[in-house]
Amino acid sequence: MQHSTVPAFRLFLLRHARSGWAMPGQRDFDRALDDTGYAEAELTAQAAADHGIRPDVILCSTALRCRQTAEPLFRTLGEDLDIHYIDQLYSGPTSTYRNLVEAHAHRDSLMLLGHNPMIEELFHQILGGEMAAAALGDGYPPAGLAIIDFPARPTPGGIWSAALGMLLVPAPEEAERR
Repeated sequence: MQHSTVPAFRLFLLRHARSGWAMPGQRDFDRALDDTGYAEAELTAQAAADHGIRPDVILCSTALRCRQTAEPLFRTLGEDLDIHYIDQLYSGPTSTYRNLVEAHAHRDSLMLLGHNPMIEELFHQILGGEMAAAALGDGYPPAGLAIIDFPARPTPGGIWSAALGMLLVPAPEEAERR
């Protein structure tokens, strides 16, 4: 009989889905998902539901493309999701993402929905360069969802130990068919 260990803390890192380029005069903050991005967001939300993923709380960048990536999560995981929109996930450095993980480590799970390069840098910091590079040889993909399991809760200023449980990435050909 196999025993699966329940992690002390589970972190979900979700990069926003593919977005269009800014229109002339448009702020980067207001860039919307493009058609492929909408399909990617739907596919990732469905994959999360299929794997029984339901974070205790979601912290999401206030940028339009992140809010649009979060919308399918409500439809597939439930409209009672605890989601908070955080300006600093748009403008802050990777240390902001790390600080938010530390501040929410008392929970069982947390999802950060944000931007590159911060999502990718945090992924590398947590898993280590070699493991992260093996998992993401071509960089952190749009709408990519990493499930990272911690055997002990992350502590402020501590050295974190974690393992990649799963990486969900929507297939480009499936996104294009939608």
